[in-house]
Amino acid sequence: MRPLQMVDTRTQYLKIKPAVDAAVLKVMESSQFIGGKVVNDFAANLAAYNQVKHVIPCANGTDALQISMMALDLKPGDEVITPSFTYIATVEAAALLHLQPVFTEVDKHTFCMDADAMEKAITPKTKAIIPVHLYGHAAEMEKIMAIAKKYGLFVIEDNAQAIGCEYTFRDGSVKKTGSIGHIGCTSFYPSKNLGAFGDGGAIFTNDDALAEKLKKIASHGQSKKYYHDMVGCNSRLDALQAAILDVKLTHLDEYTDARRKAADFYDKAFASNQKITTPFRAAYSKHVFHQYTLILNEVDRDGLNNYLAEKGIPSMIYYPVPCHKQKMFDTFGGSSYQLPVTDWLTERVISLPMHTELDEEQQASIVSNILSYINR
Repeated sequence: MRPLQMVDTRTQYLKIKPAVDAAVLKVMESSQFIGGKVVNDFAANLAAYNQVKHVIPCANGTDALQISMMALDLKPGDEVITPSFTYIATVEAAALLHLQPVFTEVDKHTFCMDADAMEKAITPKTKAIIPVHLYGHAAEMEKIMAIAKKYGLFVIEDNAQAIGCEYTFRDGSVKKTGSIGHIGCTSFYPSKNLGAFGDGGAIFTNDDALAEKLKKIASHGQSKKYYHDMVGCNSRLDALQAAILDVKLTHLDEYTDARRKAADFYDKAFASNQKITTPFRAAYSKHVFHQYTLILNEVDRDGLNNYLAEKGIPSMIYYPVPCHKQKMFDTFGGSSYQLPVTDWLTERVISLPMHTELDEEQQASIVSNILSYINR
């Protein structure tokens, strides 16, 4: 059996090595490493894939969030509602701009923003909402967008973990996550469902004027070289990463199918165990399984984590400390929040190896060891 990894990027690369190597070599030979046709072609192909009008590539997913908030002209002290049960970058980007993060609860089944709890958190200072499509499952976007419209708020989708996820509206129409809000953001960190061989990110929008502003901000506030219209930043996706991502984009649906197949294997293996709750799929979301995350019931989660490590089986806790309890947000009043669902999940979740190269022998070993620990 091949050694187990949380994400096996090397085996994935070996399967598409000729195409990736050729794409990289082409960039090397052109010596156009920043911007240019390769980056533009990838942006166009990603826009077509994600069914969105504009894609603005940038340096990473955190930059994508920050640039988005800058483009919306949010001012210091403006409130931005975000779940606490998310990776720190979601909230950190707001804090960097001296915005006020307002932490809200998540749904205990989907792990995503609870729309009703979010609405209760709206105040006259609220300017934006950042729903996170956590682990590859969509937040309840139809309801969130209706609430945002009611109160005149911007919606920035954090789609770093859910590229390719499809959201079905009540009228039967379907959109990709990241294309529903005013702006969508994603990351191409190597472990993501569409991962680069380094850092990278992108911003999505269907608004022409907003797209131009996002492009300017990502390039020092300029639309023409050396002519700067606004304060911006330096956030670029380099051509080498764009070339690699363009190759991998053609395989993304195949990768997603492999993840769903692995998730089905886990589901069946754990179905009869009362101490394990497998990932929920809401009818509106076509899960893409960036992570396969269990909720443990009356199980020593940390003990299981350590036991699996001893057996050579990786597992991760996403996330051991919710954002509102992180020291960095003490000055934002984080410790004053009471988020019982978030706290409950934080104590019980554990994520198993999930990637495109998992085989049944590997998964059988993972399952066997987990059940051995839980049932002993």
